[in-house]
Amino acid sequence: MPAARQRARRTTIREILDTAIELEKKTMALYVLFAKAFARPDEVRNFWFGMARHEAAHCGALALVETVLESDPRVAARTRVWFDPTTVTRLRSLLGAYGREARAGVNLERAFEMAIDLEASELEDVVIDMLSVVKDAEWRRRAIQLLIHDLGDLSYMIERHTRNEALLARADALVEQAASRLARRRRAGRA
Repeated sequence: MPAARQRARRTTIREILDTAIELEKKTMALYVLFAKAFARPDEVRNFWFGMARHEAAHCGALALVETVLESDPRVAARTRVWFDPTTVTRLRSLLGAYGREARAGVNLERAFEMAIDLEASELEDVVIDMLSVVKDAEWRRRAIQLLIHDLGDLSYMIERHTRNEALLARADALVEQAASRLARRRRAGRA
């Protein structure tokens, strides 16, 4: 069993829904800070605003899950996802530190680095797993495609606006991981 799964515990979706929404909102707020901080060129501002909008879409998807759970509490009782409390603690700390750093002022390359760290987190996997409650494979498939799109845009922006090859390699690796995850889900018939 992978180390992450050993630390993780199986829990109901209801137990982690509020936490996931909180983390998505904090990520969205960070991207809005970046949209304000990097208002020029338009391409960069629009990129950050798009990233914030996609986080808002995740919040909306989680609100749908919440509504499904409220309409049928039996679904909440029997649906389980992997949940690692240390991941939540790490993400909360990371988002808090990044928010403080961003408010103090960062350069664009550092903002991209922060985005890669956040987009590489397990939060995306938790959101996709929670969408299983909706019982619509299309929602899960679109969530993964949106993640791939965001990561592809992030990679493109890093390539256009920095000279940091290591950062670009990290972004490209994330795109490949997300594409592989989508392919695995398709093969398994879950997407």
